[in-house]
Amino acid sequence: MDALVMCGGAGTRLDRGEKPLVSVGDEPMLARVLGALEASRTEAVVAATSPRTPETTRWLEDRDGVAVIETAGEGYVADLTSALEHVGRPVLTVAADLPLLDRGIVDRTIEAYGSGALTVCVPAALKRQLGVSVDSTRRHGGRELAATGLNVVGADEAETVRVSYDARLAVNVNRPHDAVVAGALAGAAGTEVNANADGS
Repeated sequence: MDALVMCGGAGTRLDRGEKPLVSVGDEPMLARVLGALEASRTEAVVAATSPRTPETTRWLEDRDGVAVIETAGEGYVADLTSALEHVGRPVLTVAADLPLLDRGIVDRTIEAYGSGALTVCVPAALKRQLGVSVDSTRRHGGRELAATGLNVVGADEAETVRVSYDARLAVNVNRPHDAVVAGALAGAAGTEVNANADGS
């Protein structure tokens, strides 16, 4: 399965320049995400940038093995829709603001995929426990969940929700304090609260 990394957002809430290049643990978040994907079972990696992230586009030009496509920068959903026209399905989609992603998480997500769409979520309570921002939630199976930015998009829209209790998936870096938490977890041992996920 190929991977599509979304890295065209303006990062205005973080206010530290282009978000994909913000460092966590002395390494740009995008480099951390690409490292996880390249070590995983993914077959090819495509990065979707936009006019909002010209430095990220230039940074990617020096990275071997990553194809780059440019979207219009009209927002995550619009850019994802545009980027999906250039890749096959199913495809693993990853937000560039998931700096604690690792090979095991990626491989477990690919193994869990059946058909349709797979949305990986974490309990909103886990994000609050970690002290990271919770921007939007949904109710599913009686639980309040938050999307992680890790999904599989298939040929049809039938959705499976997979719930993970892994702290590394709960940390999307959208605001300055999120970056602080991510940096602390990146430098700590045992950041995996619970790697077991139950799909429902």
